Amino acid sequence: MLLLGLLLAAAVLILAPGPEQGSDASVNLPDSADSAQAQARLSAVPGGDDAPAIVVVARGGDRLTGADLAALDRLRTTLARALGTTVAGPVPSSDGSVALLTVPLRGDVSTEQNADRIETLRSAVDRGLPDGVDAEVTGAPAVQADLGAVFEGADVRLLLVTAAVVALLLVVTYRSPLLWLVPLAVVGLGDRVAAKVVEAISHWAQLPIDGSTTGITSVLVFGAGTNYALLLIARYREELRRHEDRREAMRQAVGAAGPAILSSSGTVVLGLLALLLADAPFVNRIGLAGAAGIVVAVLFALVVLPAAMSIPGRWLFWPFVPRVGDPDPTERGLWRRVGRRVTRRPALVTVGGLVVLALMALGTLGLRTGLGQDEQFLDTPESITAQQTLASAFPAGASSPTTVVTSPRLAEQVARAAADVPDVQSADVGRPSATVAPVSVVLSDPPGSDAALGTVERLRTAVQEVDPDALVGGQDAQALDEATTAQRDRTVVVPVVLVVVLGMLLLLLRSVVAAVLLVATTVLSYVSALGVGWLVFDHVLGWSAMDVSTPLLAFIFLVALGVDYNIFLTARAREEMRASGDATSSVVTALGVTGGVITSAGILLAAVFAVLGVLPLVLLAQLGVVVGFGVLLDTVLVRGVVTPALVAWCGRRFWWPSAVARAPRRAR
Repeated sequence: MLLLGLLLAAAVLILAPGPEQGSDASVNLPDSADSAQAQARLSAVPGGDDAPAIVVVARGGDRLTGADLAALDRLRTTLARALGTTVAGPVPSSDGSVALLTVPLRGDVSTEQNADRIETLRSAVDRGLPDGVDAEVTGAPAVQADLGAVFEGADVRLLLVTAAVVALLLVVTYRSPLLWLVPLAVVGLGDRVAAKVVEAISHWAQLPIDGSTTGITSVLVFGAGTNYALLLIARYREELRRHEDRREAMRQAVGAAGPAILSSSGTVVLGLLALLLADAPFVNRIGLAGAAGIVVAVLFALVVLPAAMSIPGRWLFWPFVPRVGDPDPTERGLWRRVGRRVTRRPALVTVGGLVVLALMALGTLGLRTGLGQDEQFLDTPESITAQQTLASAFPAGASSPTTVVTSPRLAEQVARAAADVPDVQSADVGRPSATVAPVSVVLSDPPGSDAALGTVERLRTAVQEVDPDALVGGQDAQALDEATTAQRDRTVVVPVVLVVVLGMLLLLLRSVVAAVLLVATTVLSYVSALGVGWLVFDHVLGWSAMDVSTPLLAFIFLVALGVDYNIFLTARAREEMRASGDATSSVVTALGVTGGVITSAGILLAAVFAVLGVLPLVLLAQLGVVVGFGVLLDTVLVRGVVTPALVAWCGRRFWWPSAVARAPRRAR
């Protein structure tokens, strides 16, 4: 079986096609959005697909000299020749401290082509400036190139850091110089196979992907795959104390742990596939790629890992080798003692735990979503500092003008209506086609700010009073449409995921009461993690908002992955309940047996998500913090305290209406 698994893995690694490359890998807008339709209609206008790059030139706050402006004029000619386009400018600011050149670039190019031309532009600018004059390049193409640069070498860096974190935690968990190598090798190979599978899906489905998609998928595969490995190995070690034959012990371990692993992984896969109902393309791709990654992870955990563990035998656990007849260490373990204590006064413990979660959830009050363009990076790149320089001397929206798409007949009227909107600096009609006329609108507020988005809303109302078919596009309009799309996606996807999780729990536990209570505590845990995360972002890190995708992606990961631990605990409690008929003793035993491995799995998963912080993108950092803290909350408070107390408080009713609720009480 191990050889077959390795051969299939090799085939995938060698034969899988490369990913689809495109300029829209990070686009988070559906085609139906107003700004997307505006961009589509602009294709009828000569140069309508162009996106301006802005060269911002300054002399450290001093006034630019005549020689400086003459050098910029020569630079304009050089850039036009190097990039094959018409360059406008130089345009000095009113105080003469800043000047800009506008370089129109084609918008329908791949991410790699865009990065190459921005590099060419920046190199030419650096060579063409006199001493003492600084220049920076901004505009949509430059921001996109800087965003792509975030992920240069990201796969390797993320893989190395993730593997190091997993290796360290496995060594601590097993206290063995050898054992950790097997699950790490299996999960690491599974991660590489999953990456190739995702690239193949991207190729066949013509869906472009970027580093954020592959990075999140890698974290999911490492986190979930290692969790499943920990659970299987813990059950294998337990069975080695009962069976002399290691292969029989592994068969028993797979048979006992397999249903819980399949149920939990199935919940995660279906939860991720629910993201296909979202309108945001980026969210769709995360769902598809993540689901494929989890399928690969569970296959490696239940097929390749058992074979790899069975070959070396018991000595792999050295120096703590399990022998037949050895006492069960969980009988005197920490989590057994915790279980006994929380079940002595279950009502008080349950209420106390829920109050703690509710207090944490209060942090969501006042939560804001929607990061400005200059807030998306942990490290400020050139394109963002250039916007700040530009905003100091020109209208803040000059680097990212808004475009109104209307008919040539109404273009002048639309421009006048746009100019009358508060916080609009200027509105100018561009060169029209036979059917479409663009109106370039410069806003007074910084791109992506709440004020700019509010102006776009007012702008849409004003221009549609003149031309009901007018469309407003540009980066600020896209940001507004992304926020609207994210709200719609949360409304649609969240109920579907809750139904999926509830259904999986009903299938596994056969208990309505258990399923409803477990879903409720998991959702409360998610809201609590979101609340604490927002307090950290707002009051500690000083971030003005969460990314629009953070709440939904965090919900999927926390509810789908968080319910894993409740599944592992309650599946074992159900097994013990069938044998003993006592709800309290069954959950205490289940907590004692699974507590250590689930705690290890939770800490490991939280640490793996925290690794997303090695990539300097705020979305991934926020996701790592919220999901990491939420997993720890699920592992320790919800699964370790609230769930056992709930089971003890409800007693047999927790398992209603399954047959387990009527199991006769037996002495153990």
